[in-house]
Amino acid sequence: MSIREYLEQQEYELLSEFASKSASTKGRDKPISSDNTRTEYQRDRDRILHCKSFRRLQFKTQVFLSPEGDHYRTRLTHTLEVSQIARSISRALRLNEDLTEAIALGHDLGHTPFGHIGERTLSRLLNKNFSHNEQSLRVVEVLEYYGDGLNLTWETRDGILNHSSGGRAATMEGRCVALADRIAYINHDIDDSIRAGILTEDDLPKNCIAVLGNSHGDRIDTMIKDTVQNSFGKPEILMSPRVQKATDSLRDFLFSRVYQDDWRTEEEKKCDFVIENLFKYFINHPYEMPEEYKKIFQNEGAQRAITDYISSMTDRFAMRTFRRIFEPDPFNVI
Repeated sequence: MSIREYLEQQEYELLSEFASKSASTKGRDKPISSDNTRTEYQRDRDRILHCKSFRRLQFKTQVFLSPEGDHYRTRLTHTLEVSQIARSISRALRLNEDLTEAIALGHDLGHTPFGHIGERTLSRLLNKNFSHNEQSLRVVEVLEYYGDGLNLTWETRDGILNHSSGGRAATMEGRCVALADRIAYINHDIDDSIRAGILTEDDLPKNCIAVLGNSHGDRIDTMIKDTVQNSFGKPEILMSPRVQKATDSLRDFLFSRVYQDDWRTEEEKKCDFVIENLFKYFINHPYEMPEEYKKIFQNEGAQRAITDYISSMTDRFAMRTFRRIFEPDPFNVI
C-alpha cells in the first residue's frame, strides 16, 4: 500500500460521513497520473501554494490602500487567516482538512489591485458585474501556467467559486471556507481600523461585543467554537441564531463605518482613476500587454484580455504601469 492509499483509507475510517473523501473526487478536467505520497486534495493545495497568483497576493490591498505600517493585512495575510480559521473548524468537525486548506488558499486569487475598489471599477467599465470569485476560478482553470491552468479537482474549484455571498459550495469544506472568510475579515478589519485610528474599541456595538467578546481573539474564538458546536453531526455549517445575529450586526457596522465611509473617498477616486485609464489605454494598445494576454485578446477579445491583465496586477505594479505609460520622462538638461 502506498502512502497515498493509506491516507485515503484513513479518510474513510476517521472523517465524518459528511466529509469529502479524496479517493472519491469528481476528478480533474485533464487526467494526470496518481501520486504515491499525496492525496488529490493535497496536490491541489500544493499547486495553489506554488503558483504566481498566490505570491502576488502579498502586494494586493485588503482594505487599507498602500499602508505605510507593517501590520496591516494584505490579501495574502487575509488568505492565511481564512485558512487557519477554516482548518480549525474543519478539523473539529472531522471534515477533510486538505480540501478545506486548498479552497481557502485559492479563494481570493482573482482579486483586483486596490481591493474591492478595483472590483467595482472593472464592473463599471465592463458594464456588468465583475466578481472576484469568478475571476479566481478563471485563474486556476485558465490563466495560470500560461493558459493551461492548475488543473485542480472539481471540489476545490467549486469551493473557490462559491465562497462568497450568493454562492453555496457543494461540499461541507467549501461552506466552511465561506464562513471562515467572513469571520476573518470582520475581525481583522476591526483590528486594522482601530490601528488606523478609524475606530476605537468603544465605537464597537455594545450588543455585539456582549455576545462575541471584548478582544480580537475572544471574538474569533467565540465564532469558531459556536460554529463547531452548532454544526457537529449535521450536514451544514451553522452558527447559533444569537451569534449569527451579532456577527451580522458587526458586519453591518463595518460597512457603515469603514467600508463605505467618507474617509476613503479621495483615495478610492485615485485608485478608480488609475484602473480606468489603464483599461482605456490597453483597449487601444492591446499588443503592449504581455504575450499570454495577447493570446487571450486574439482568442477571446480585448475586454476579456484586459480584465484578466488588470485584475492580475498588484497595487504597486498597477501604479508602476500607470506611471510608465502616463508620466513623461524628465527632460534631459544640456
